[in-house]
Amino acid sequence: MEFDLIELIRRHTAQPRDDVRLGIGDDAAVLAVPAGQELAVAIDTLVDGVHFPRGTAAADIGWKALAVNLSDLAAMGASPAWAVLALTLPAADAAFVEGFAEGFAQLAQPHRLALVGGDTTRGPLCISVAVHGFVPPGKALTRAGARVGDAVLVTGTLGDAAAGLHALQHPWRDDDPRSSLREFLIERLNRPVPRLAAGAALRGQASACADISDGLLADLGHICTASGVGAEIEAALLPRSSALLGLHDEATALHFALSGGDDYELCFTVPAQRLADVQADLSRLGCGVTRIGRIVEGKSVRVRGADGAWLNTDRSGWEHFA
Repeated sequence: MEFDLIELIRRHTAQPRDDVRLGIGDDAAVLAVPAGQELAVAIDTLVDGVHFPRGTAAADIGWKALAVNLSDLAAMGASPAWAVLALTLPAADAAFVEGFAEGFAQLAQPHRLALVGGDTTRGPLCISVAVHGFVPPGKALTRAGARVGDAVLVTGTLGDAAAGLHALQHPWRDDDPRSSLREFLIERLNRPVPRLAAGAALRGQASACADISDGLLADLGHICTASGVGAEIEAALLPRSSALLGLHDEATALHFALSGGDDYELCFTVPAQRLADVQADLSRLGCGVTRIGRIVEGKSVRVRGADGAWLNTDRSGWEHFA
């Protein structure tokens, strides 16, 4: 049965690539890194009831398991190439595996990402995906590099995924007139869009970059720690969707945007002289880009409210062992 499940996954995720010398079916994959490229590697694990609510559709789990990893490549400015998958299942559930593989493939195929190997085993539902991507030598984006005076920017909108989780935890009647807003936010939670094109466009432009997985305050805090700087954010500038603002008051929407996590947008810093070019480049990609603050001397991330006063916040976001 295990090999039937593997064949089911292989059939859905097959992706011909010249740099895959040997893929699924042997003890290990054999891969060729193209000349003149460096290899970026990332891995994330998703656990049932921790990283996605129990009862989440298999296709959404498959999509998200890949998306969170592709977001890491985006934050490094890397282009995706290969992935390996470790899938732990309570039982040999062919229907679940087919749905999972379909969702995984829906995201993998537009990026020509090939699933080249992995493992299946029995146990509590848990998924680990490792992705491999290419980046030109010396062009990888990192968290270290932000300098005093740099602008702080983000892609997309913030807080949607946290609001989507809240919507699942506090269900409404189907005939509620705001149900479409709720469904939009749940979609943002279940099917985040990794900003790969934006990450590639930021190579040689951004001074530092991270994806927003644990929350803006936490992930911008990682940039500040790695770069030895502080940051000042303007709450009024934070980009928030009409769905988020349509369902929640200002205080709640601001909390979700600052600390919610799971948005998988990019937070990055740009020297002032490059700001206009970067804004124009990312605007052409259609993902949206917003300047939300600046890099300053110090160590902390501070948020200024609409009234000009500093808000009482902390940098805590999602922590696995909190």
